[in-house]
Amino acid sequence: MSSKITLALADDELLFRQGLRAILSKNENFEVLFDAADGLDLVTQLRETCTLPEIVITDLKMPELNGVEVTKIIREEFPEIRIIALTSYFSKPFILNMISIGAVAYLAKNSTPKLMIKTIKEVASKGFYYDDTVFKYIQEGLLSTGERKVKSPFDTSFISKREMEVLELICRQHTTPEIAEKLFISPRTVEGHRTNLLLKTESKNIAGLVVFALQRELVKLDSPY
Repeated sequence: MSSKITLALADDELLFRQGLRAILSKNENFEVLFDAADGLDLVTQLRETCTLPEIVITDLKMPELNGVEVTKIIREEFPEIRIIALTSYFSKPFILNMISIGAVAYLAKNSTPKLMIKTIKEVASKGFYYDDTVFKYIQEGLLSTGERKVKSPFDTSFISKREMEVLELICRQHTTPEIAEKLFISPRTVEGHRTNLLLKTESKNIAGLVVFALQRELVKLDSPY
């Protein structure tokens, strides 16, 4: 029997937070460990809890510590936690800024429960989830500062042909078992290639690896699917 995906929620709007918790708690695949009234409350509970959540869903606009500040703290103190940014402002600058500091998915507050559940499951299985709009923004290479595509002296000769194949499939949001099946290799071998890619590109997580690959045009995708 597979274990549940553990979650923590942070939003200063009480009714929204309680409603979101109620929706997620009804799903047999999820377990909401706790919810927080603001960023400071979230960080405090993370530091005090005996069981860390796999995924944190945090609003961006909160008192005390906002979602951007919280994401930076979590990436520093709890790098194994995956962060889904939740906001009313689904705009290019917000999205790219959150991705650049470590968010692995981005959801608008008016998203449907179905999309919320799908995003959580995708993040749990793949390490990140970007829809077509987010992929388009990343491929355009527009950072929050307005810079164009990153021109890097990164030497692709350090990446083997097999690693490039794995990298492309990761960017296309395939899971480890799917990659293993497509390339006729074992899931353990896929994980080995993923680890090597993270080390070689100095990426902190899979989401960072995808951004690194797309911005430096190591992988070109007409569509992420």
